[in-house]
Amino acid sequence: MAILSYLLTRVDLLLYFTTCIVLFLYWINGSKKSSAKMPPGPKPLPLIGNFNLLHLKQPLKSLMELSERYGEVFTVHLGFHKVVVLAGYNAVKDALVNQADDFVERPDTPLIRLFGNGKGIVFNNGESWKTMRRFTLSTLRDFGMGKKTVEARIQDELIYLIEHFKSQNGKPFDTEIIMSNAVCNVISSIIFGKRFEYNNPAFKKLLKTMSDNEKLGGSPKTVLYNYFPRIMSLFGAHKELMQNISELNEFLSKRIKQQRQEFNANDISGYIDAYLLKQEQDQASDKTEKYFNDDNLAMAAFDLFTAGTGTTSTTLQWAILLMMKYPEIQKKVREEIQAHIKQGQMPTADDRRKMPYTDAVIHEVQRFSNIVPMSVPHTTSKDVYFRGYCIPKGTEVISFLTSVLYDKTQWETPYEFNPNHFLDGSGKFVRRDAFIPFSAGRRACVGEGLAKMELFLFFTGLLQTFTFHAPPGVSREDLDLNPKIGFLLAPRPHLVCAKLNY
Repeated sequence: MAILSYLLTRVDLLLYFTTCIVLFLYWINGSKKSSAKMPPGPKPLPLIGNFNLLHLKQPLKSLMELSERYGEVFTVHLGFHKVVVLAGYNAVKDALVNQADDFVERPDTPLIRLFGNGKGIVFNNGESWKTMRRFTLSTLRDFGMGKKTVEARIQDELIYLIEHFKSQNGKPFDTEIIMSNAVCNVISSIIFGKRFEYNNPAFKKLLKTMSDNEKLGGSPKTVLYNYFPRIMSLFGAHKELMQNISELNEFLSKRIKQQRQEFNANDISGYIDAYLLKQEQDQASDKTEKYFNDDNLAMAAFDLFTAGTGTTSTTLQWAILLMMKYPEIQKKVREEIQAHIKQGQMPTADDRRKMPYTDAVIHEVQRFSNIVPMSVPHTTSKDVYFRGYCIPKGTEVISFLTSVLYDKTQWETPYEFNPNHFLDGSGKFVRRDAFIPFSAGRRACVGEGLAKMELFLFFTGLLQTFTFHAPPGVSREDLDLNPKIGFLLAPRPHLVCAKLNY
């Protein structure tokens, strides 16, 4: 009682303790409201969050299981970070298309800082990103994306690719590097205005570096580095990745420096030249913000060069592997090619409309191979109200593309390779809304048009010339369709035999 009487005479102490109690109750109440507004998810453990529920070598399977339990929108705790996962076509479409402005930003994570530091196209934000994206789309169109000029570049590269396949004389060989060579040369011709010989040592080293990065990008130690950077840095989890990125940047910097020295405003031969011209115009203007700076150029070239190589070449590897696995499908594709393209004549983009089965097979390869399963993460640009939940500003959001391309409500046989997903009863090609391997909305891949043309021309040209089968002693049942782990889901190492059709 004496203590209580003393406190009552000390107004300052009374106010202090009252304030502490009020703030404590407010914090407890606010925490309950905050957690109630967030999408549901498993209860996190101290320090590790929900990493105990994620199989780091099979994260897609773990996320699919969580989506079945918690629904199309759920929260996982990765270390101290809350991450919202969008699962299934309807949820991904609602976020990336119907509420595009709310989910358009990229998060500021340790890995993204390693790759781009907020510059270029893929990892940029705000007005800088909008400017770079508009310029890139416009420039790619100017250099023929979706037009005859790019078609000719792909056809030229197809000739080199076919000759390389012929040089194997039907013996088993690995398609990984040569596919990367061919696809990379197409994007190189657009960025630099030139291609590289397949035996160029610097070019071969560059392709290996990009391949290693794709594997490292999805490895368990790299994933953990993104959420426990200080701890994982002690184990050097990011050092190899940083070294590879440094080598890529060095290669691109040399090319940019060379083209800057040779720059002629009257002879714009590629993306870099177009950027340098725009940079001159931007510097001469009275604009306050100068977005066409050297940092954005370096990262835009990096984004186009790496993204424009790995995704398409990996899809083509899957395409050949799947044709070996399903020879009856390969036979039907070849028959359609023979019916519409004369022997000795190069396939063209216009042939696609006459070849619905081949088109359906290519689309099904993209759906089934699911090479970018979680896309590049998004983040909320403000407090977002979505499907009855409140997702706080700055929350990392994963658009789980695997759950879209394998959505049971959208695909008749989601876990089977089935070209009929894209054909109607009369054999005509059918577009499917849930086919979004390039993601959707404002962050959809800027090179989608180029990739589609490359896939059709390369795939059709190769099957026009060759029949693919497994090496002697390897049955079609032995061919493994389980992917190797990486940022891109590529086929596991395998050998291919290419038999000439004539």
